[in-house]
Amino acid sequence: MSSSPRVVAVIPARSGSKGIPGKNLRQVAGRSLVARSIDAARAAETIDAVVVSTDGDAIAAEALSVGARIVRRPEALAGDEASSESALLHALDVLTDPDTGDADTAPEVLVFLQATSPFTRADELDAAVARVLDGGADAVLAAAPSHAFIWRVAEDGSAVAVNHDAATRPRRQDRAPEYRETGAFYVVRVAGFREARHRFFGRVELAVVPARTAVDIDDADDLALAAALAPLVEADTSAQAPTQAPAPAPAPAPAQAPTQTQTSTPAPGRPQPAAPSDPHPHPARATAAENGAP
Repeated sequence: MSSSPRVVAVIPARSGSKGIPGKNLRQVAGRSLVARSIDAARAAETIDAVVVSTDGDAIAAEALSVGARIVRRPEALAGDEASSESALLHALDVLTDPDTGDADTAPEVLVFLQATSPFTRADELDAAVARVLDGGADAVLAAAPSHAFIWRVAEDGSAVAVNHDAATRPRRQDRAPEYRETGAFYVVRVAGFREARHRFFGRVELAVVPARTAVDIDDADDLALAAALAPLVEADTSAQAPTQAPAPAPAPAPAQAPTQTQTSTPAPGRPQPAAPSDPHPHPARATAAENGAP
């Protein structure tokens, strides 16, 4: 194995899509969604290889044209009910198979990107990968800060407050932010991922990304929103660098990413920067992470 840890990015991009036919090949600012994800991964300094897992010939051709390697996904893993994890584990098996891959250079870290998030940045990926490589986290996920008051509808049709006391309306600046999973990317330690067979294991941390870039394309309205935002997002050179979510305050804590038994310990002296102030909130959709395999 190489003297330095090997990091592989996998982008699952199946051909079937109910909301937007051919979604992964739709364009935002002149580039297809799958090409945008590949470009971000290839621009990241920490990522050694970029792989697209797909069952579609057109997606495979597009991915090859912009420098990605292809793993052909079997039909059984390309349906609406297949999980993202199943596609990722299959790709890892292909990459480490003595007949099809590089068994002597099995990746240590996996970066899972979703093509439906068109504004992922290379520096965000590098920062998240570094936190896994240095032993501080086993899994890091992209999340956007939120101060939203969340409600749900009860069986009788009445509205029920979920994350707040409906009788108390504190100012935004007096509320600790919560963080919503964007679905844009996940960085995991491969050994732990193979053992757990899901992306949230060990010590889970957040890679806080700006809310304005946290667009997940699930339907035509999302695609139109991304197209409208693209000139603003891509011209914005003042976007804050990715950071780590702060430790919970003594006051009522913000929602935390799911965690299980810790298998890694934060590196000594690691900085604990404050969360970004989220100057560009927008009503982007919640996440592709709750949908089937991309």
